[in-house]
Amino acid sequence: MISPLDLLTSDLLRYPLLIAVLIGLTAPVVGTYLVQKRLSLLGDGLGHVALTGVAVGWLVGAWMTATPADLLAIPGALAASVIGALLIEYVREVGHTSRDVALAILFYGGIAGGVVIIQLAGGTSQNLMAYLFGSLSTVTAPDAVISFVLAALVLVLGVGLSGLLAAVTADEEFARASGLPVRTVNIVIAVMAALTVTLSMRIVGALMVSALMIVPVAAAQNIVVGFTRTMRTAMVIAVLCSLGGLLITVYVDLPPGGVIVLLTIAVYILGLLVRALRPARPAARIGGPGPSRAAAAPAPARATPHDG
Repeated sequence: MISPLDLLTSDLLRYPLLIAVLIGLTAPVVGTYLVQKRLSLLGDGLGHVALTGVAVGWLVGAWMTATPADLLAIPGALAASVIGALLIEYVREVGHTSRDVALAILFYGGIAGGVVIIQLAGGTSQNLMAYLFGSLSTVTAPDAVISFVLAALVLVLGVGLSGLLAAVTADEEFARASGLPVRTVNIVIAVMAALTVTLSMRIVGALMVSALMIVPVAAAQNIVVGFTRTMRTAMVIAVLCSLGGLLITVYVDLPPGGVIVLLTIAVYILGLLVRALRPARPAARIGGPGPSRAAAAPAPARATPHDG
């Protein structure tokens, strides 16, 4: 039996454990804003388009005869997901396509582009499996460095600008009327989601990363009330589930992404049971410390803490 000390000092797990903690800290920060904006599927769309970036990075690496062949896969995923996030905001602002249609195009185009381009790079669709569902064996020291930098950016933006971001996501129309930079905030949130997708691909996988953004937030909403408390509780849930899922896969041969997501869903179900058993209380907004409507105005149903 492998001891906890052996796990911490193992070359195989040192970097995955670090990345798991970073994912647990950052994914719920972004997810809290996405739940507020009714954009829970944005992470899915960006995860799919990031696969095209992985394949493009693989193709460029093949042209450059890079070693290993996927040396540029993560940088390619980062570039593709950021471009995809910006395109979604552009389509929403000036295009004639609704946001859900834009997300659907990202879903299908991302998978299709990834499969086709990886073939052009001399690989097969099997080479994408580690990025689709996560893998411990593919995590390297450069991945850990990239993950640390991306996580720092997400936390600085998501926590440092929480007042402004929460005000815009709670009520976008009122925020625009109040003179807040709504377009800039929407772009910042979309880019944060893209960074989080790239950060999480190695461990959780592109197909699972959106769940780690959204499910811990939904679970936290069953337990606590208030924007800040929801975010903090979701971060604790995500960190514990990420570490727990990773440790389980050490002893049982299972994909880490799937195990982590199942643990978060279990916590969500437990939260539902806790909410059902405790006394009912008046609904409250999870909106942040930004401007709000007059006290006499009823809070919209979409902003109650148990939505999403």
